[in-house]
Amino acid sequence: MLRLFDSAKNYQRREFLRIGGLGLAGMTLPAYLEAKASSGGSFVRDKSVIFLFLHGGPSQIETFDPKMTAPAEIRSVTGEVSTALPGVTFGGTFTKLAQRANQLSVVRSFTTGDAKHDIKPIVSATSLNANLGAIYSRLVGANHPTTGMPTNCALFPQAVDSSTQPGQMKFGKFTSTGELGAAYAPFVPGAGGNLQQDMQLKLPMNRLDDRRTLLAGLDRLKWMAETSASAEGTDHFRQQAFSTILGGVANAFDLSKEDPRLVAQYDTAPLVRPNQISRRWKNYNNYVDNAKSLGKLLLLARRLCEAGCGFVTVTTNFVWDMHADVNNAGVEEGMGYMGVPLDHAVSAFLDDVQSRGLGQKILLVVCGEMGRTPKINKNSGRDHWGNSAPLLLAGGGLKMGQVIGQSTRDAGEPQTEPYGLSHLNTTIMHTLFDAGQFRVERGIPNDVAQLVNNNAPIAELFS
Repeated sequence: MLRLFDSAKNYQRREFLRIGGLGLAGMTLPAYLEAKASSGGSFVRDKSVIFLFLHGGPSQIETFDPKMTAPAEIRSVTGEVSTALPGVTFGGTFTKLAQRANQLSVVRSFTTGDAKHDIKPIVSATSLNANLGAIYSRLVGANHPTTGMPTNCALFPQAVDSSTQPGQMKFGKFTSTGELGAAYAPFVPGAGGNLQQDMQLKLPMNRLDDRRTLLAGLDRLKWMAETSASAEGTDHFRQQAFSTILGGVANAFDLSKEDPRLVAQYDTAPLVRPNQISRRWKNYNNYVDNAKSLGKLLLLARRLCEAGCGFVTVTTNFVWDMHADVNNAGVEEGMGYMGVPLDHAVSAFLDDVQSRGLGQKILLVVCGEMGRTPKINKNSGRDHWGNSAPLLLAGGGLKMGQVIGQSTRDAGEPQTEPYGLSHLNTTIMHTLFDAGQFRVERGIPNDVAQLVNNNAPIAELFS
C-alpha cells in the first residue's frame, strides 16, 4: 500500500512512506520484484487492453452495418461511406475510421444477448461479477512489477476534466470486483478522496485532479525515499520499488506531460460545442461531457498502457440511448453528438499508437451493452435491441482489416455464426495471456480459468 500523508503533520518517517500489498496475493512490491527477477517465463503477454464502453447501446446500423439496400425505415439514417476495404461501407458519420478500416476488425454477427441497460460486456458474465480488469489484476498483481503502474484502471470524464460529472453507476458498477475482493478494484483517477485500497493518498486537498498537489507530494516522498535509502542502506529491490512508483506513475496520469499538439489532435471538445446541442433533451449534460472528454480519455488510456497498465476501462456518461424521447435525441441528431467524437477520437488513437510502435501491443475494444431496433420508431429514434450489436476491435497483434460475420437483411440478427460476450471475453483473455501456458499454471481460481480455457475466442481474429 502506498500512502502519502499531509506533510504539515508530524508523522514518523516509517509512517510517512509505506509500500506493501502491491504484488501478487499479499506479496509486497519489493518482494515481487525480487521473485520476478529470478523467475523464468510467464503466461502473461506483454499486451494491454483498452475497453471503450459505449454506454446506452449504440446502433449497429448507423455505426458499421448501414444496410443501404434495405427499406427506408431500416437503413442508416446517416447514409454510408466507403472504406479502405473494397466493398465495405460504414455509417456516414465515420469518415475518418472508414479511411483506417484496414487497421480495424468489425464484427457484424455480434450479439450481447439481451436488450437491458447494464454493463455486461465489461463486467464478467461469470459468477465472479467482476470487471474484466479486476480479473486481469487478480492474475498479474495489482501493480506492474517494473513500473509500479496499477494494472487495472477505469477512466471516467472527471479523469481529464474536473467540470464533468462523475462516472455513472446507475446501470451497474464499472469498478465491481465481485468475489475477487476490493484489492483488485480499478484505480479511478479524478474520483476524489482516497484512491483504492492498493494506493491511497492523504494530501491537504482531496481532489485527484489537483495535479500540482499530487506531484508535489510525490516529489516530497521521493526525497524521503532517497534519504532513507542512503541512510539506512535500503536493499536493491526496495529501492527499485520506490523509483518505479514515484517515477512514471505520476507522469502517466498527467496530460500536461504530453505534447500539446498531440493533445489537440485527440481533443473532441471543438467538434460538438454546448451551444450546438439541443437543450430539450434531459441527456444534454451527458452529450456535452462526452464531447469534452472522449478524446482525452483515450489519450490518457494510451499513456497508462504505455506505462504498464494492462487493462483500462474507458466510458463517458449514459449517452447512446437514441429513442427520440424526453431524455434522448433521435438517431440522426444523436449520431452528430456521439458518432462524430467517436470517429475522431478512435482515429486519433489509431494514428498515435501506430506512430509510437504500440499497434501490436494495445488491443482496443469498442462496444456497448446492446444494439438498436432494425426499424426506426415513430419519433425517428431506435429502441433497445439485444439480438445484434456493433463491435469494433483494433490492434493487439490480432488480424485486422476485415469484416467478421454477417447480419440478416435488416441487421436484426446474426446471419452467420453468432459471436457473444463469452467469445469477446475469451478473445480479450487470449490477447493478454498465453493460453497454453495458462492451462498449466497452478493456483488459478476455476471461475477465472474458465474465461481462458472453457470458451472459444472470435476465431477470425487469430487465423
